[in-house]
Amino acid sequence: MKKTFLIVFALFIGFNTYSQIRRDRNRIPQTNTQPSDADIAKKEREMEERKMEFINNFLTTLEADEFQKEITKQYISSFFDEKVKIIQTRYERSFDREEALKKLEDTHFKDLEELISESDMTKIKEMIKGNFDEKETKKKKKKRKKKKKKDKDNEEDNR
Repeated sequence: MKKTFLIVFALFIGFNTYSQIRRDRNRIPQTNTQPSDADIAKKEREMEERKMEFINNFLTTLEADEFQKEITKQYISSFFDEKVKIIQTRYERSFDREEALKKLEDTHFKDLEELISESDMTKIKEMIKGNFDEKETKKKKKKRKKKKKKDKDNEEDNR
């Protein structure tokens, strides 16, 4: 009885040790280093580039002229900057943050409503709510480029 108990106990300890060693080998070690100033600057630059790419993709869906698009671009950019400031600000209650965001969404584009068409304003409001499909816009843009290239090639062949 004692031998059986000792064998079971030894097996239990052996399997437990083996599983811990295997777990440690497969796990990716966690690094607790703080990002450097260069890393922070690089990340901010990438975020700014991504924001501008998103805004430019959205502007391609609007039916406005270049002047209106430039004004809209400035408004959208300032909207995102203000939204980030609100999100980063500490509030005692999440309700206060939600109210600040709602107020920003409702009031930020008031001046722009007079400048652009109703359909463009509707698109902007949908984009603010998160209903803008950027992938679809990229696909349409790519198709237009292919079609232009194809038309240009056909034109050259006809000459």
